[in-house]
Amino acid sequence: MNSYDVAIIGSGPGGYVAAIRCAQLGMKTAIIEKYSTLGGTCLNVGCIPSKALLDSSHHYEDAVKHFEEHGIDIPGDIKVNLEKMIGRKQSVVDQTTGGIDFLMKKNKIDVYHGLGSFKDATHIKIAGDKAIEIEAKNTIIATGSKPSNLPFIKLDKERVITSTEALKLTEIPKHLIVIGGGVIGLELGQVYKRLGAEVTVVEYMDRIIPTMDAGLSKELNKVLKKAKFSINASHKVKAVERKGKEVIVKADNKKGEEVVFKGDYCLVSVGRRPYTDGLNTEAAGVKVTERGQIEVNEHLQTSASNIYAIGDVVKGAMLAHKAEEEGVFVAETLAGQKPHIDYNLIPGVVYTWPEVAAVGKTEEQLKEAGVEYKTGSFPMRALGRSRASMDLDGFVKILADKKTDEILGVHMIGARAADMIAEAVVAMEYRASAEDVSRMSHAHPTFTEAIKEAALAATDDRALHI
Repeated sequence: MNSYDVAIIGSGPGGYVAAIRCAQLGMKTAIIEKYSTLGGTCLNVGCIPSKALLDSSHHYEDAVKHFEEHGIDIPGDIKVNLEKMIGRKQSVVDQTTGGIDFLMKKNKIDVYHGLGSFKDATHIKIAGDKAIEIEAKNTIIATGSKPSNLPFIKLDKERVITSTEALKLTEIPKHLIVIGGGVIGLELGQVYKRLGAEVTVVEYMDRIIPTMDAGLSKELNKVLKKAKFSINASHKVKAVERKGKEVIVKADNKKGEEVVFKGDYCLVSVGRRPYTDGLNTEAAGVKVTERGQIEVNEHLQTSASNIYAIGDVVKGAMLAHKAEEEGVFVAETLAGQKPHIDYNLIPGVVYTWPEVAAVGKTEEQLKEAGVEYKTGSFPMRALGRSRASMDLDGFVKILADKKTDEILGVHMIGARAADMIAEAVVAMEYRASAEDVSRMSHAHPTFTEAIKEAALAATDDRALHI
């Protein structure tokens, strides 16, 4: 029987990063993956493929709507080759997952393919091509999450689909109904809207991206409506029925009136649930909550002292980069180091266009906590860089402590916001004040000048370009 210092169950961003860091720290490491490719949801059917399709569809939309204005004339009709687009997406996935294979070999990490389950706290059975068993002094559970569903919806994975199926459709929907106005639904909705589909979003809460700052929600709602999205907030879906090639969705609006939506595809994107199926956690003495999450303490240690859990399977935001930080945290803890994670400073991003990004506290959270704060905001359309690229929608908003000027939250919507948010994270990690950021030189012309201007606006309302 092969014995290891640490075994990781699950090879998503949390799992494979934990494995690499454990190996770097001198531990004999194994990783167990249920599927034939490494990388988990993110690399195979999540972050990476969805961004590939967002990028391809963005190029198409630019060609159809904006090239002429840029002085680029293309003779003939511009057409979508969906098969080729999906093929390019898959090649990106293959390259990325292949890169993880390389990293496992480079770091001398043993890879096992098969379903891992606990025999006891130090032994793991792996049901793959052949059944084997390994011994592990420590184990990290990184089994991730799966798409959630509503109990009355039957997912046929043909017309009533999850994000997994939406990434490999063989035709562009005529009318895509999206149940859920969160990150996944809006990103994939925008992909198919750009390609010519009619898109209807049905959201239970009173606004889209309801966990983010209300100002971001309002601005993104305005942008999507301008792009002819039909957005229906405060609608409680109560039935989804398929009749041949038609899907019928029934919902009650906030007045209690029944509203019926009809389309040819329905994407169910109502969040994700922790995935622990087949782990046999009871045999290892690992406790699972009523919500299906694995219970952990502040060290991400489960009720079994030698077993840890990270990523989507524990509490907190279901984000790949959060899982990565937790993977490194556990590896360094096992090595006797004293790592830390500030969960308040893990950024959230929506990869629509314009992109939406945020870190720290929202205005709603500060008000609820009774924190006195000031705000500075700057519109993207006031930037020379935005006018040059025709990306005029959005703004940057900085929230700072009213007395100390320390930055408490940064919220932005605009071109390249997903990249720009890193500046805010760095500033907040060093507990910068709004004035600190306002006095830093930002290259001109860039989108990041909006951060400087928002910081100026939060500092005695002295933005320069509005």
